[in-house]
Amino acid sequence: MPATRLKIFISSVQKEFAQERRDLKAFLLGDAVLRRFVSEVFLFEEIPARDQRADEVYLEEVERCDIYLGIFGYQYGFEDGYGISPTEREYDHASRLGKPRFIYVWGSEEKRRHPKMRHLVDKAGAELIRRRIEDGSALTAEVYASLVDHFDKIGALRVLPFDTAACDRATLKDISRKRVEWFLDTARRERGFPLKSNTGTQALLTHLNLLDDGKPTNAAMLLFGSNPQKVHRTAETKCMHCHGTEYRRPFASMQVYGGDIFEQADQARDFVLAKIDRAIGTRSTSITAPATYELPPDAVGEAIVNAIAHRDYHSNASVEVRLFADRLEVWNPGSLPGTLTLDNLRHDHPSVPYNPLLAESLYLARYIERVGSGTQTMIELAREGGLPEPQFEQRGGFFVTTLWRDWLTDKVMSSLKLNDRQIAGLDCLRSEGQLTSGRYQELTGVSRQTATRDLDDMATKGIIMRHGERRGTYYLKAKKMPHL
Repeated sequence: MPATRLKIFISSVQKEFAQERRDLKAFLLGDAVLRRFVSEVFLFEEIPARDQRADEVYLEEVERCDIYLGIFGYQYGFEDGYGISPTEREYDHASRLGKPRFIYVWGSEEKRRHPKMRHLVDKAGAELIRRRIEDGSALTAEVYASLVDHFDKIGALRVLPFDTAACDRATLKDISRKRVEWFLDTARRERGFPLKSNTGTQALLTHLNLLDDGKPTNAAMLLFGSNPQKVHRTAETKCMHCHGTEYRRPFASMQVYGGDIFEQADQARDFVLAKIDRAIGTRSTSITAPATYELPPDAVGEAIVNAIAHRDYHSNASVEVRLFADRLEVWNPGSLPGTLTLDNLRHDHPSVPYNPLLAESLYLARYIERVGSGTQTMIELAREGGLPEPQFEQRGGFFVTTLWRDWLTDKVMSSLKLNDRQIAGLDCLRSEGQLTSGRYQELTGVSRQTATRDLDDMATKGIIMRHGERRGTYYLKAKKMPHL
């Protein structure tokens, strides 16, 4: 722990960047590296009401801060009697006091920018180096790179974070030009990335903060290296197709995928999709017949990319993708940031990427969407597919995502030794999502006692689960396939 922990002042037009300000604070206090050095992040909107002028409060907080962080967007904000906004006054005050200033200019459409904000951007540009950003993912990555560089220069860092540290023995010759060209084309197409297709390798890596004193960083090698496993042996993805529902050898099949992390994500996703059931539709609208998979392909891809992006690369373990008869489990070494809980993942939550520089490039290539939304996307896709909600848990030193399969196939149904009424009830449960005793009686024409006996039999066998009590009782399909 450093002897002195620092306070950061975030300055911007509050309404323009309300969510980005909250997300950035959560990231600064939740990131495994930065939280060792940052004690407090000041947001004006979070201070309680007090008998003091607002301009006095924010200027006092600028005086107290150790680092001034400014986000300059399109709006200029409220103007005081002298026609000056709080954002500009904060910047000027930090400049007079000689505070370290990190400025991030949002967007590139200068015609949209308020004239006074354009003037402020120009004023800052004449005094220091600014970074241009287009979205929240880029903001996180740029702030991360700026602060790590600052902490390194003041001697607070003994060891650089994994993704910003230079990769031992690596040079620019170890970067794949083919992969760089693919990324430039993909990022321009998917996100409007500003660099042209013929941009040099060194220029791209500089733009993405992936060089350390001219050498490729660990993140650069994982993203664009010709052979990343040469320097990071366990930076790979292991895929296992297991017999039944238990993790036991021998596996039905197993593959270990190396290469860069884009390749690993693609190959691991294809491994899973090749081994789960799919239904082929008709060619009504195109020459290619549509395929419907039992697990949503986008949810499979999201789980795998999240694991690759957020794993702890200091660990000697690898990402593991385990496909069972009733579920898909994706394991990655590491844990949730300190500011997030497992319950947070099911709701809107701030962006706290474990490896911000990796996440930024994955975002630019549209392998991930807005950082922080992946778990909710998986939940929504599972619901749309009529599947149980994904499960997120911490198991020892691993974070595990579980996607539940529809294990109740026709083949399994025929092995369960059920009567015709029970089979009809399960068919109804699969189509309607839940089953009650009343619905079962209506469907089969049996008495309440017979319905109770049939349903209890299926619950005892582990096929369905009972929820609620008395008149509110209903049944759902069990998540896990019972032992047959």
